[in-house]
Amino acid sequence: MAKTIVVKQIGSPIRRPQNQRQTLIGLGLNKMHKTRELEDTPSVRGMINKIPHLVEIVEERG
Repeated sequence: MAKTIVVKQIGSPIRRPQNQRQTLIGLGLNKMHKTRELEDTPSVRGMINKIPHLVEIVEERG
């Protein structure tokens, strides 16, 4: 079983640069307080590290 993480959007993409908005969409987040369960890979961790002010890791599973 692969390790997964639960990511929650805590910041609004309004008045943010286009690349930060696209990163949120790439993570599958587009509305405030939405959560997604994603596979814990280096690419997903890198996307989260690009926008730490907009998302938070709620839980790590696996």
